[in-house]
Amino acid sequence: MAMTQTELLHELEPVVAGELNRHEKMAKEWFPHEYIPWSQGRDFDGIYGGEAWQESDSTIPEAARVSLIVNLLTEDNLPSYHHEIATTFGRDGAWGTWVHRWTAEEDRHGTALRDYLTVTRAVDPVALERARMHHMEQGFVTAYGTMLQQLAYVSFQELATRISHRNTGMASGDEGCERLLARIAADENLHMLFYRNLLKAAFELDPNQTMRAVTDVVTTFQMPGTGMEGFARKAMIIAHEGIYDLRLHLDDVLMPVLRQWAVFDKTGLDAEGEKARDELSAFLEKTDATAARFVERREERRARIAARG
Repeated sequence: MAMTQTELLHELEPVVAGELNRHEKMAKEWFPHEYIPWSQGRDFDGIYGGEAWQESDSTIPEAARVSLIVNLLTEDNLPSYHHEIATTFGRDGAWGTWVHRWTAEEDRHGTALRDYLTVTRAVDPVALERARMHHMEQGFVTAYGTMLQQLAYVSFQELATRISHRNTGMASGDEGCERLLARIAADENLHMLFYRNLLKAAFELDPNQTMRAVTDVVTTFQMPGTGMEGFARKAMIIAHEGIYDLRLHLDDVLMPVLRQWAVFDKTGLDAEGEKARDELSAFLEKTDATAARFVERREERRARIAARG
């Protein structure tokens, strides 16, 4: 008989405690103010009568700028994310300690990113603030109703965020930006390890129910920023630059985590567990073909642009 979500929460509590202890030992204390080139800052127009932002202020390429905005707006929705995981995991014991620790670390990311972009005039601060208001007013509500589904989602999402931050930094052509985003990406990797290891333990407790949760998430996965204004266009710009695309999502996010869980080596699954794994395999095969077509078309497009220029 499948375990209830409450039973799974209780059974995973010792694993949470162990992973929390590991996280606290591995996490590096860092301070956002040390990553900001404050001497570059100057007044904007308005109260202090400075200069309004203009396109020429930014030295960062457009695609990287778009990705920076998407990454920051995603971080901005932290109150909604905190509500989701606090509601799902609870605020007691090791689960509660993790919820608050994770929230504090994620809040630091948004603080550092916003300060950096504002001080360096990398993006239009007026447009950024309007986008923040619009995005946060939409909030975020998880698409998944079970604790196992949410664990699977954050395992993939934290890794996706790590890769997005790291690649954005490299695409920025800005040493300070790359340094900051590499620091943030290191945090996201530790978060991924925490969730990934929890779900690995869940596979031991209830492999069939966990396999179904993983399949449900992989086949419907969307980044938490999907609801932001103009996201489809922004995502396409980011993908065409190679910062984050379906090929990366499959090869660098989905497959590494699935291999860590050894989903295709599990034995003893019942009929429902096998059905879920078959659905997962079919989806991955289809996604691989779609990703290959996208990369091929992107290379053809780049070749045409190069030939013209």
